[in-house]
Parts: sequence; structure tokens; C-alpha cells
Amino acid sequence: MHVQITGAWNFPTRVIAGPGRIAELPDLCRAHGITRPLLVTDAGLAKSDMIASIARLVREAGIPISIFSDVKGNPVESNLTAGVVAFKQGGHDGVVAVGGGSALDVGKCVAFMVAQSRPVFDFEDVGDQWTRANTDGVAPIIAVPTTAGTGSEVGRASVITREDTHEKKIIFHPLMMPKVAVEDPELVVGLPPFLTMATGMDALAHCFEAYCVKAFHPLADGVALEGIKIVDTYLPRAVADGSDLEARAYMFAAASMGATAFQKGLGAIHSVSHPVGARYDTHHGLTNGVIFPYVMVCNKKAIADKIPHIARALDLPGRDFDTVLNWIMALRKNLGVPHTLAELGVKEADAGMIAKDAVKDPTASANPRSLTEAEFEKLTLAAIRGDLGG
Repeated sequence: MHVQITGAWNFPTRVIAGPGRIAELPDLCRAHGITRPLLVTDAGLAKSDMIASIARLVREAGIPISIFSDVKGNPVESNLTAGVVAFKQGGHDGVVAVGGGSALDVGKCVAFMVAQSRPVFDFEDVGDQWTRANTDGVAPIIAVPTTAGTGSEVGRASVITREDTHEKKIIFHPLMMPKVAVEDPELVVGLPPFLTMATGMDALAHCFEAYCVKAFHPLADGVALEGIKIVDTYLPRAVADGSDLEARAYMFAAASMGATAFQKGLGAIHSVSHPVGARYDTHHGLTNGVIFPYVMVCNKKAIADKIPHIARALDLPGRDFDTVLNWIMALRKNLGVPHTLAELGVKEADAGMIAKDAVKDPTASANPRSLTEAEFEKLTLAAIRGDLGG
């Protein structure tokens, strides 16, 4: 059997982790030449005491900062355009992105797009389109995650929805990597159990899918397996008690680990989740959690060699596929993840359109087995109906 032993490896940016580390933000701005940051966050978070406190911290250090918060839960191109305008009109020279994946994605894209003359979708993560970019003038980014899910704080890409076609697009460039990420578990103490669960399922999906991708990347494989184990141990604790700083800190680590691992690629969980989110505005992590077991069943034969290692990492009583499937089903039930896409409002009549977009999604090519549009439609219908028959 031929074994692939050719790859290209990158690891993420600097991360400072621990309670109270947000206090270092002014010094981090200075260290990276940011004298007039634009704080990018989402509309809901912008009204919080957390954002007011962060802005006050920076201003009291003698650094003027403005807030941009026109960011949807599934960010769209118009959010990005407005952010670029705010950056330029405010004379800013760097971005402090604070929030969940949506705010981080928009913040990173704003910092990138202020230097570009081409439309953002010219930099979709397809082939070498990233090489089209102008690298002069890309602003430095500091990422402050307030959810433990996407891992966008250590990533070189953002997901932006194209409004005219309702397609989620992955925008990629190496300079979109934040200079530093601040993972302060005290910032997420107040995150509600539902959002803790939904974002945590995103981190788990990243780790699991990345491990199952067949690309040669032993470093990412080790990170992914440990990330799966951490989510299994600490996500239930974080959901049960939001003030559990140890659980919050480990979930931040798991989110960063998922984003580190998925440079290998992702798979059909995300291929289906992206068009569902674009059309129904569902929470991305929650949607991943719903689709998870259906993709496992779909990929059963293709991931047979991965299953025993996942079971061993989780210290499960068996090493077979059904044992791992039963594990994810029990975890979902314990955390309150819905069983079907129908419970998220997805209609069977839309399965064909979802499949049409899924087969074109950049994540589809890395799925452990190649899926046709018809197979994606079958998979989507199974997830809508709750059919795990395979």
C-alpha cells in the first residue's frame, strides 16, 4: 500500500494564556506598532461590560481606540466592507478583534482588505489565489477570543458569506494570521451554557475531521487527538459551570488546537454546515454538532484506520467504529445538541441546493472519501431525517 509522506507544515502564532492576561493588551499593541487600533466585535458583545472594560484599559494606557461592531453571527461581505470604511476613515493602523469566530473573522479580513484593490472573493481559498494579494499595508492583528470554538485566533483564514449567492467562502492569506492571541479564561465566564456547548462542538469537529483527513501531517494528527480528548473532558465541565476557569482555559486550548490541526483540511461536516449556515443563519458550531454522526457513518470505511486511535485517546472500552459513534451520540445528548437538521429548521426541499453548494465547498476535497452531489444530498437528507442507517 502506498503511504503519502509528502506535506507542508505550518504552526500558529504566539498565544498568551491565563486569567487576567487581557491586562497586557496595551503593551501588545505597542509591541506590534499599533498606535490607533480599531476594536472589531459583534453587535451584541459591543454593548457588554467586557468591551467597555477592554476599551477603557487601552485608552487609559494612552492609546486611542474606536469600536466597530456591524458584524452578524454569520458575517457577510457588507459587514466587511463597512469595517474597511471604518478603519480607513478612523486613520487606524491595526485591528484588535474581540469576540467569537464571526468578530475574529471580520477583524482579520478588515486588516487584510485595507491593503487590497481586488474584491474579497478574489482571495477565496482555492488554488494559489492568495498570491494575488498586495502585501504592503496589511494591518497587524491582535486576536482576543471570547468563545472556545473556531480557533480563528490562530488561523490564516476567515469565512465570509457572499450575499448574492448565499455561499460561505473561505478567504485565505498568511498575513491574516494574528500577531498574537490573548486567551484569558476570565473573559468567557459569563458565556451562556448554550453558546459554550455550540462553540465547543465546533472545536471538536475541527479536531476530529482534521485527524481523519488523509494528508501527511503527523504533528497536526497528534494535536488533533489531544484536542479531542480535551473537549471530551472539559466541555461538559464548562457547560455545567461557566466559572470553571480550568475548563475554560483548556477549551481555549482545544479551539486553538483544532485550528492548528485543520491546516490538514476538514471534511463533509463543514461542507454541509457551511451552506446550511449561509441559507438558514444557523450557529456554525451547533450545526457541526448536529451533522457530526451522519458524516461519521458516511465516511465509515474511509476512516476505519483512524477509529482505533481516536478510541484509544478517549480511553473508550472498545476500539471499533460503533464504540466511537456511541461516544459522540452520548456526548451530544449530554450537552443538548439537537439530533437532526430539521430541528434547526432545515427543510428536505432544500437538500438539493445544500448539496450543490456542499460539493463545491473547499472543505469537500479533503473529506476522507470523495462525495458526489447526489451523495451529499443523501447525507443531508439523512441529517434532516435523523437516519443513521448509513
